Amino acid sequence: MKRESAAVLAMIASLLAASPLAAADTNKTEERSRTNAGVKLPPYQELKLSNGATILLMERHDVPMIAFSARIRGGSVVDTAGKEGVASLVAEMLQRGAGKRDAAAFAEAVDNVGGAINTGSSREAITVSGNFLSRDANVMLELLADMLERPTFPESEIVKTRERMIDEIAAAKDADLRQLINIYFANFVYGNHLYGKPVRGTETSLAGLTREDVLTYYRNHLGSDRMTLAIVGDFSSADIQSRLRAHFGKWSKAAAPAPSIPAPQPVKGTRVLLVDKPDATQTYFWIGNTGIARNDPDRVPIELANTVFGGRFTSILNQELRAKSGLTYGANSVMSRETRPGLVAISTYTKTDTTEKAVDLALSLLDRYRKEGLDDAALASVKSYVLGQFPPRIETSVQLAARLAEIHFYGLDKSDVDRYAEMVGSANRATVNRLAARVYPARENLTFVFIGKADAIRNAVKKYGPVTEMKITDKTFTARAN
Repeated sequence: MKRESAAVLAMIASLLAASPLAAADTNKTEERSRTNAGVKLPPYQELKLSNGATILLMERHDVPMIAFSARIRGGSVVDTAGKEGVASLVAEMLQRGAGKRDAAAFAEAVDNVGGAINTGSSREAITVSGNFLSRDANVMLELLADMLERPTFPESEIVKTRERMIDEIAAAKDADLRQLINIYFANFVYGNHLYGKPVRGTETSLAGLTREDVLTYYRNHLGSDRMTLAIVGDFSSADIQSRLRAHFGKWSKAAAPAPSIPAPQPVKGTRVLLVDKPDATQTYFWIGNTGIARNDPDRVPIELANTVFGGRFTSILNQELRAKSGLTYGANSVMSRETRPGLVAISTYTKTDTTEKAVDLALSLLDRYRKEGLDDAALASVKSYVLGQFPPRIETSVQLAARLAEIHFYGLDKSDVDRYAEMVGSANRATVNRLAARVYPARENLTFVFIGKADAIRNAVKKYGPVTEMKITDKTFTARAN
């Protein structure tokens, strides 16, 4: 019966690929490709200050607003061993006292003009973004310069922020493991590589951070030569340049050299990390290895492959694991991209007693996709989908500022936007399938991370590789070999 069903499905797929509906999808894709070929990154100027700061200026006069996005190279990759999370703590502290304003006065200065400022940290950068009405451009530049050049790092604010960050980790361990499994997975895959450091730190490392640690990070890694700042909106580039030089031209360079990040090597062989949460009623799991870098020349056809496999609601993973089998409420394929290869992984969760069934199904889908890839109908469908999703992502000044800062941070240029529709349209089935087989790891080179009730799933997960165990109550994300 199974062979007959498979044959019937294959016949249906073949008929669909040759049907008028498939042809309609192809025509729709070609039409969207032609339409979106006109989606270009608006013109902008690059201003390079003598102290190394890079400022990108893009005028847009459709609304009276200015948005900015800054990336300061560093992030968790330069956190000192044992002090993981200090970059995130520094990012949190930038607007909790700067210049002549304490935390309350700084927040009030932003609110009084209806502005917004957000800070964050990633593996490779500290980020600062925001938007203000164009009439308040001077206030915006003053506040941004104070944050970056004159943060005060009050002891009392450091203590409060540090304790909140610790509480957030503890709360996630109790309530939302989806916030944490990626951290366990990255640490287990990358090991001692710089990307293995937890961006937000651990309960242990955060508890030991001091104001001196914050100051040391700031002196070493926040400086003019590390900053790419994109400003987009209702202003005159000629008029704003003198103000930018006045605000940022005297900012010192970072004391330490910029981080040099080696390429992580894919993990060879299979291995399993089991994180025990005794009261868990579900098992959360990731399966994968290292993937591609942000600037990979094949990034667009790989994006198509990933969207089909697990990047949208109608993806293979979600349809098979959720819609058809009912084993989960959601499944997707993660593909993080850094200056060096990031992670690629199947991500989902299931009831404790269906752990083995869900994992086996996920593995069979991975094997099949690596071997067979997608068909012409699926390729036409995914092209249409990604081309439809693309323009709304670069419509607003906020989105454009973020995209502009991002592409320059990763050493790309405007062709990352301007040629996107062309690269989507030119991707063929053979290329996409070849790249899917290249990027998704083979069965013999998979890393598995499970968070769940160890006593109930231990025997089941043993078959996937040698098992290393740790407890959810451990104050770190690093597993010790058994």
